Amino acid sequence: MTAKPPATPAKPNAPLPFAAIFGAPLAIALVTIVGLVSALLDDGLYDAVSWAALLVPLLVLGWALRRRRG
Repeated sequence: MTAKPPATPAKPNAPLPFAAIFGAPLAIALVTIVGLVSALLDDGLYDAVSWAALLVPLLVLGWALRRRRG
């Protein structure tokens, strides 16, 4: 039986890259903006794009809540 070496902790002062912090929120914001603008443009296909784009933040919220409680 071999023992695993202890995990080395991350440096407390090491800054995270910009994309690691703001990448997902910016992507969600862009998808939401596309959904809102497409809802204003026209009917038909634009409405379908709007519904799909505005569903993304709700799905992400559900995923995050489920992951946190799970």
